[in-house]
Amino acid sequence: MVTTSPRLVTVFGGGGFIGRYVCEALLKSGTRVRVAQRNPKQAYFLQPLGGMSQLDIVRANVTNPASVAAAVDGADAVINLVAIMGGRMEAVNAEGAGHVANAAKSAGAQTLVHISAIGASPDGASLYSRSKGHGEAAVRAAFAGATIVRPSLVFGPEDQLTNRFAGLLAMLPLYPVIAPKTRFQPVYVRDLAQAIAAAVLESAKYRGKIYEIGGPEVMTMRELTHRIGVAAGQTTELVDMPDFAAGLLSRFGFLPGAPLTRDQWVSLQSDNVVGSTARGLAAFGIDPVPLMAVAPEWLGRFREGGRFARRSTPRSAS
Repeated sequence: MVTTSPRLVTVFGGGGFIGRYVCEALLKSGTRVRVAQRNPKQAYFLQPLGGMSQLDIVRANVTNPASVAAAVDGADAVINLVAIMGGRMEAVNAEGAGHVANAAKSAGAQTLVHISAIGASPDGASLYSRSKGHGEAAVRAAFAGATIVRPSLVFGPEDQLTNRFAGLLAMLPLYPVIAPKTRFQPVYVRDLAQAIAAAVLESAKYRGKIYEIGGPEVMTMRELTHRIGVAAGQTTELVDMPDFAAGLLSRFGFLPGAPLTRDQWVSLQSDNVVGSTARGLAAFGIDPVPLMAVAPEWLGRFREGGRFARRSTPRSAS
């Protein structure tokens, strides 16, 4: 990778699931990184990854413009990874994105990389997709040369996707698959992080463009669940939940501990895959890693006997 080595990159949400890998890639390149985190303690684990004076961690909340401005002061590049699904989505995903873009522009940053989502649209069916669409619009209005990255589902050792599914498969004798035919294109977190880092380190190449990032395989929710079960050594029987039942279940999504919110159910009505003409990982020269090539590494703990137990022959999807 040919780098232009920005002197300082501010990463909003650098202590999160995706952020840790983005920061790792930047730090390995020799770049100075300032992690802007609502709770700085959540990013302290990054400290061993940086050299002397290479990593700084500051308190910032994207809904607080003053804290955002302080976090980007002196930065050559800014990355915004902050997003929520549920709660004050418009305030965080839309207005917060605008605050970051405005502050980056005012601070004289040369590069802004904004992480959105496949399906983001001001006219989207779900509140989440609309908030992400509004966020993209706010970013474009404030920082015309921003790079926008839209990933599909992201998997990795610390994810809330494969680990949650594997945990449920280990507990339940039957697993009800919600929206079994909806298609996804899951991407490995390290592949996504490398693309985000490249968008900063080689900013002239990627500036002002939109990228949809997915993995090498498109799979239905049922296929995804099955593969997670295989990686975790689980033989739980999968049962497709009828749409009317899942829709009814989502009506109670406001209750504590509910497995599915109404907005999540609405989102699941649309496929989450890279568009046929969209720019993807190939534009970054990245050969995407398949789910089953890496997932057994962290899902082995759900296998009887732990991750060192002998793996059974993978069963066919049913």
